[in-house]
Amino acid sequence: MLSTTTAVPVRHARAAVAAVFLTNGALYANVVPRFPQLKADLELTNAALGAAIAAMPLGALLAGLFAAAAIRRFRSARVAALGIVLLAAATVAIAFVPNVFALAAVLFVAGALDSVIDVAQNAHGLRVQRLYGRSIVNSFHGLWSVGAVLGGLMGSAAAGLSLSLGVHLGISAVLFSAVALVAYRFLLPGPDGAAASDAALDSAASGEPSSAAAKGAWSATAVRMLAVLGVLAACGALVEDAGASWGAIYLRDELTTGAAAAGLAFVALQVAMTAGRLAGDRVVDRYGQRAVVRTGGLLAAGGMGLALAVPSLWTTLAGFALAGLGVATLVPAAMHSADELPGLPAGVGLTVVSWLLRVGFLLSPPLVGLVADLTSLRVGLLTVVAAGLITAVAARVLVDRTPAPAPAT
Repeated sequence: MLSTTTAVPVRHARAAVAAVFLTNGALYANVVPRFPQLKADLELTNAALGAAIAAMPLGALLAGLFAAAAIRRFRSARVAALGIVLLAAATVAIAFVPNVFALAAVLFVAGALDSVIDVAQNAHGLRVQRLYGRSIVNSFHGLWSVGAVLGGLMGSAAAGLSLSLGVHLGISAVLFSAVALVAYRFLLPGPDGAAASDAALDSAASGEPSSAAAKGAWSATAVRMLAVLGVLAACGALVEDAGASWGAIYLRDELTTGAAAAGLAFVALQVAMTAGRLAGDRVVDRYGQRAVVRTGGLLAAGGMGLALAVPSLWTTLAGFALAGLGVATLVPAAMHSADELPGLPAGVGLTVVSWLLRVGFLLSPPLVGLVADLTSLRVGLLTVVAAGLITAVAARVLVDRTPAPAPAT
C-alpha cells in the first residue's frame, strides 16, 4: 500500500511513465507505414531499403551499453522524457534525407536514442513499481504496444490522405514531444537505484536534494544470472520477431492464403501480446512472475507447435496469438529481475538485458531465414517452439514478486 504522503506523487509518476512508454511506441510506428513512399522518393531497391533500416538496430546495439552511464549522469527521468524529444527530431529528419546513406545515418541515430530511452523508461517504471509494492511494469509495456498501434494508424491515415512526409512527421513530433515534456514534470525526482525512490520522495517533500544511490560491485553470481536473463529476453525477441518478419510470408507461401489474410498473423500476435501485458500485472501479483512466465513459455511452445503440426489459416492465427500471449510478460519480467540483481552497479543489469534483447531482434531474422532456406519456413518456425521451452526452463531465475514498500514512519 502507498502511504498517504507519497500516494499522489507516485500515482502521478505512474501516469507520467505510462505516457512516456506510449510516446516511445508511437514515434517510430508513425514512420513504418511511410516506408513505401521513402522507397519511391529515394528510388531504392528492396535491398537498399533493408540495409538502411538495419542501421537502426545497429545504432541501438552500439549505444545501448552506454545507457547506464547516461542514467547515472542525468537520471532516468531526464534521459527518458528529453530523449523522446530528441527521437522526435530524428523522425522528422527522415522526411528530408536526400539519399539512402543519409537515411541510414538518421535511422542509426534514431536506434541509438531509442535504446537509451528504452532503458531509462524501464528503470523509472521499476522505481515506481517498487513504491507500489506490486507489479505494474507489464501495463507500461502494454501501453507501448498501444502507442505502436496508434502510431501505425496515424502513419497509415497520413499516407492515405497523401499528407507530405514532412508535415506528417512534424505533427507527430510536436504532439508526442509535448506529451513527454508534460510527463517529465511528474516523474520521480532524485537519483535512481533500488534504494533511491523513497529518499527521492522524502527529499521532494522537504525541498532538499537527496544523495546519489551507492554503486554496487560486479559479482560472478550476478553475471551468471544476467546471462540467463539475457537469454530469456532474447527468447521473447525471437517470438515477437517471428510474427513481424515471418508470419505473413508463412501464410502466403506455405499456406497460400491471400494478401489480406497473410497480414493477420502479425495482428494476432500483437493483439494477444497487448492484451496479455495489460492484464499481466494482476496475474503476476496473484501467481508470481516465475509461474506466469513458465506457463507462458509452455503456452507459446504448445500453441505454435499445434499450428505447425496442423497447418491451416485458423490454427496458424491461433498459434501466433498463443505465442504472443505466452511471452507477453517475459521481457518485463527479465528487465525487472535484472534491475533487482544485487552485486551490480545501478542500471547495469537493466542495460545489459535490454542490449541482449536487441541482439535477439537482430539475430532472429537471419537465424529463422537460414533454417527456412535449408529446410522450410515451417521448420524454421520451430525456433518459436524452442524459445518457449527454453523460457519455461529458465524462468526459475526470475524475481518472483515485487517486494512491498517499507511502511512510512
